[in-house]
Amino acid sequence: MRPRSAYVLRSAVLALLLAVPAAAVPATAAPPPRAGDGATGSLADGCDPVDPAACLLPFPSDLYTVADPATDTGIRVDLQRSAMPENIFGTNIDPADWNRNDGFSPGSMLLTRIPGLDPVTSGIAPSTDIGRSLAPDAPIVLVNTRTGERHPYWAELDANAADDPDRQVLIIRPARNLDENTRYAVGLRHLRDSAGATIPASELFATLRAPTAPADPALHRRWEYAQRAIGALSTAGVDPAALHLAWDFTVASERSLTERVRHMRDEAFGQLGTASPVVTVDKVTDYTAEQDPDIRRQVEGSVRVPSYLDTPLGPPGSRLNYGPDGLPEQRSLNITAKFYCNIPRSASAATPARPTLYGHGLLGSPTEIDSRKLKQYSQESNSMLCATAWIGMATTDVPNVIRSLGDFSRFGSIPDRTQQSFLNFLYLGRALIHARGAAAKDAFRDETGPLTRTGAGQLVYLGNSQGGILGGALCAVATDFTRCALGVPAANYSTLLDRSVDFDQFHPVFHNAYPDPVDQQLCLALAQMLWDRGEANGYLHHLTGDPLPGTPTKQVIMIEAFGDHQVANIATEVQARTIGARLRTPALAAGRSPDVVPFWGIPAVPALPYTGSVLVMVDSGSPAPPTGNTPPREGLDPHGHPRNSPEIRAMIARFLDSGTLVDTCAGVPCTAPTG
Repeated sequence: MRPRSAYVLRSAVLALLLAVPAAAVPATAAPPPRAGDGATGSLADGCDPVDPAACLLPFPSDLYTVADPATDTGIRVDLQRSAMPENIFGTNIDPADWNRNDGFSPGSMLLTRIPGLDPVTSGIAPSTDIGRSLAPDAPIVLVNTRTGERHPYWAELDANAADDPDRQVLIIRPARNLDENTRYAVGLRHLRDSAGATIPASELFATLRAPTAPADPALHRRWEYAQRAIGALSTAGVDPAALHLAWDFTVASERSLTERVRHMRDEAFGQLGTASPVVTVDKVTDYTAEQDPDIRRQVEGSVRVPSYLDTPLGPPGSRLNYGPDGLPEQRSLNITAKFYCNIPRSASAATPARPTLYGHGLLGSPTEIDSRKLKQYSQESNSMLCATAWIGMATTDVPNVIRSLGDFSRFGSIPDRTQQSFLNFLYLGRALIHARGAAAKDAFRDETGPLTRTGAGQLVYLGNSQGGILGGALCAVATDFTRCALGVPAANYSTLLDRSVDFDQFHPVFHNAYPDPVDQQLCLALAQMLWDRGEANGYLHHLTGDPLPGTPTKQVIMIEAFGDHQVANIATEVQARTIGARLRTPALAAGRSPDVVPFWGIPAVPALPYTGSVLVMVDSGSPAPPTGNTPPREGLDPHGHPRNSPEIRAMIARFLDSGTLVDTCAGVPCTAPTG
C-alpha cells in the first residue's frame, strides 16, 4: 500500500492545503477555543461541572443521555451543540448524527483531566502491563455493572500535549471491546503527583460522593448520577471515600451499531432474489508471460448496486438517505461499483481460480491488487483477486476527509459512504460466485470454460491495512463467505490516528481547526461513535461468535507486523482479544516484546494445525513501538513486510482454503524480508 498511495495522499493533501485560505491555517494559532467550560458550565447547558477542563469531560457519560423507551438500551444520546468542541471558526460540532445512538462506542476512549497526575507514581496500568489494570488496588477501576466484573484497560496521559500539561487529558482505553447494551462504571482513586503526594478530589466531587444530597438543588441531578456510579463501584469493592472521581456510561446496542447495514443488506439482497447483480465488463487486458509472470488477464468492469445515499451517484460527502423509520432508504437511482479482477496464470477451466474479494489500504484504490506481492499471491494460491473501492475512505474521498477534519459536523459522511461500500462489496461477491454473473461473461472464461469458481463456499475475503480494518465489519455482515484474512488490521480508528505515521499528513488540518489538545481527544472520541457504523469496531462482537441475524459465523486469520508504523500493534491485539482469536506461538523471539506479559489476554493456539480464528505475528526486525499515543518512527516501517514472505502468503492461502492454520514458519517466530 505504502509507496504509491502515500505519494498520492501527500500530493492531494498538499494541493488542498495550498487551496485553503490563509486564515484557515494560521501560522500562529489563535488562543484555542474550548469545548465549553466545566468550571462555569451548568447541567442545563449540557455540561458536567465536575471536570473544569472541558464541558463534555469526563467522557463518555450517561449524563449526556435521555430516556427513550424506543431504543434497546432505554436511553438515547442527547449532546447539546453548545457543549460540543468548537473549531477555529467558532463552529460547534452539530450533534444530530451522534444523537441517533442509543449509547456510546464499545471501543470508547475514556477521557478526563486530573491536574498534576503522574501515572507512574500512581501505579496506573500502561499499555505494556494491561494485567495490572485488574489488580485489587488498581487506581483506575472499570466495572461492568451487569456482571460486576472488572474490565481490563490501559491508561496514559496524552503524549501529544506533553508541552501543555494544563490541557493534557488522561486517556483510558479498554483492552478488549466493551459489551454492547451494558452500563460501565469508572472509578479513579489513590491518584498521586510526581512527588508521590495524593491528589485530593475536587470540592465539588467530594460533595457529590457524600451519601446525602447537596444543599444546592441545582446539583441534585448530578449527585444522583454520581451516586449511581459510586454504588456500582462500591458493589465491586471500591471504597467510596477513596474515590477521586466516578462516572458511568452505557455502550450502544447491537441494533444501534449494526442495524443500518443489516437493513441495507437484507433489503437489497431480498430484491435481488436468486438473480445475479448486473455485471458490466468495460475492459479486458491479456498479458503475455513476459509482460506479467503471474497474471494472465485483468478485467475491469462494474456492478450495479442499490443506492442508499442521499445524492445522485453518491459522490464523496454524501450521507445516508434516512427514511421516516430512521433506517437508510433506497433512492430510485442505482450506483455502479467499479471493480478490477486479476486472473492468475495458474487458473484454467480445469483448475479455476478461487474468487477473492480484496480490500485496499488507507484512502487507496482497487488497483492495489496490481502490486507485485499481491500478484504473486494470486498466482501461488490460484486466487482471482477482485477489488472495488472503499467509498468513504478511498482516494476520491481525500478532499472530503480533509474538510471533515476541519469541521467534524461533516464527519458522518465518511462512515455513511463506507456503509454503502459494504453493500457494494457484497454485491460484487455475489456476482463473482453466481453462475450467471461474472463467470458467464467471456472476460472470465477461456475457450474451454470459466476461469473462476462459482457456487456456495467458494468466495473468501482478503484485505490489508484499511482493508483489514473495514474488512472486519464487512466479514461480520457477509452472507456469501465465512473465511477472512485480515492483514495488519486493528480496532479502532480513534486509537490508531495518534499512533500512525499516516496521520502526519492530515494532522496540520486537524490541529489548526481544533488547536486545543483536549478538544482534539474529544473529537477522536466523538468520531468513533460514528465510525463504529462503518469499521470493524462496531461489529467485532459478531465476527467470530454471536453472529448477526441471518449471518454465518466467520473464521478469521489476523496478520500483525511487529513495530508497525501505520497500524498500532496494541490496537491489533485489542481486536484479537475481542474476537477470541488464538495466538500462533512462538510469536516473537525472547526479549523482543516490551510488555510485562506479551500478548496479555490472548491464549495460545493449543496445537497445530488449528481450526479457528488466529493471530499471527510477523517480525521483520523493526524496533518495538512507543508505549504512548505517538507513532513509531525508528527503523523501517514493517507495515507491508508480511506480504513479502512466501511463507506468510502460503499460510493465508491455506487458511482461506480450509479455515485451518498450518504452520509455514517451521516452529519458530514468523519473520519476513524487508523488501
